[in-house]
Amino acid sequence: MPTPENVRELIAKHGIKVVDLKFNDLPGLWQHFSIPVEELDRGIWEDGIGFDGSSIRGFQKIQESDMNLFPDPETAVLDPVCQIPTLSMICDIYDPITKEPYTRDPRFIAKKAEDYLRKSGIADVSYWGPELEFFIFDDIRFDSTENASFYFVDSIEGEWNTGRDEKPNLGYKPRFKEGYFPVPPHDSYQDLRSQMILKMAEVGIPVEKQHHEVATAGQGEIDFRYGTLVQTADRVMMYKYIVKNVARAAGKVATFMPKPLFGDNGSGMHTHQSLFKGGETLMYDKNGYAGLSQTALWYIGGLLKHAPAILAFAAPTTNSYKRLVPGYEAPVNLVYSARNRSAACRIPLYTDHPSHKRIEFRPPDPSCNPYLAFAAMLMAGIDGIINQIDPGPPLDKNTYELSPEELAKIRTVPGSLSEALDALERDHEFLLRGDVFTPDVIETWLEYKRAEIPKVNLRPHPYEFHLYFDA
Repeated sequence: MPTPENVRELIAKHGIKVVDLKFNDLPGLWQHFSIPVEELDRGIWEDGIGFDGSSIRGFQKIQESDMNLFPDPETAVLDPVCQIPTLSMICDIYDPITKEPYTRDPRFIAKKAEDYLRKSGIADVSYWGPELEFFIFDDIRFDSTENASFYFVDSIEGEWNTGRDEKPNLGYKPRFKEGYFPVPPHDSYQDLRSQMILKMAEVGIPVEKQHHEVATAGQGEIDFRYGTLVQTADRVMMYKYIVKNVARAAGKVATFMPKPLFGDNGSGMHTHQSLFKGGETLMYDKNGYAGLSQTALWYIGGLLKHAPAILAFAAPTTNSYKRLVPGYEAPVNLVYSARNRSAACRIPLYTDHPSHKRIEFRPPDPSCNPYLAFAAMLMAGIDGIINQIDPGPPLDKNTYELSPEELAKIRTVPGSLSEALDALERDHEFLLRGDVFTPDVIETWLEYKRAEIPKVNLRPHPYEFHLYFDA
């Protein structure tokens, strides 16, 4: 396990001048500040370094603002973005009065979820493999004032630009829903995504593949190898940091917003997950449906039962529910199936190797805080195993082609962020087990996220003028 001494060796090896300390706010955006490298050994490892918690979203009130950061030496890497030789470390957050970890630190919540799994005796470790999708645009403009509201995104790849005078327009713009997998020149971002994966490799993210995704206008995906829960959440944060900054350096802009385009696929974060004990998978049974064990089926039962509450963390924006609608490969139906991408839980069948058996939960999107989303999914799966929740029979049909009578029998994901938050308020006891999520986290999340809803709902929508201006 890396230690402060290993960090000193890394500093000497790379001629580090600056140390950048990163941590999560509650919604899931990395925050940071930097110190001269000489400051690192002045008591920081023992005493931490202070910051104003009242200025961070979802954290402290102003009368209790002082907080401490403690850098985790296991996360030390040469920062892949900064020009000045900079060491990047992810930090854990502590209360300076109690000297205890901060209950609303998302990384602490994720660590507690891992501990709870081990203490439950069910498994030693959970493995996570998220598939983050994103868009690369050439231009983004938006504004919302008392008398105006608009957004405008543009992309050299956007199908809407086939007729634009680009002096010259060279065509090859992927049609809607046809971005998966044509080679260049249709795929104009091959090299840019390759730059991203090379940066990821520099910081130890084990990339498996990169490719264009289904939508027009530069939708992409980069997949990396599975890891443990906290390790994978750390990688997700570095992944997003690299994608955004490599795009910006190329004069582009990357967004993980779930649904930035009308009429085309949105960006999801399909999340593969599995449990192991004593080095052996708990997910496999050669005689089970799609090779799944009874434990895996109970885990699915927990995910499906608690899915509406999970999505308050895993699809946490009003925009998320513009993606979770039928017709865009979005997993709106709370069923499970082998290979079927229209199901909320899919069992991949690329290989029949027991150690590769896993569950893919498809409703989450990359706007989430991965520490909270993964922890919520794990706690739901554990609840399914403890209570032996039956997920029912699998559905091996295209759920978008079912009859109205068949559809009426199927539960669906929430239709809005408001519905997801209401579900979390009703159904969160499974999250409180082992003090993984504490009541103050649930209450703060509900309060913070509910405040976003009227900000959207109270504003006139541009399309309402099209519908109603002549009333």
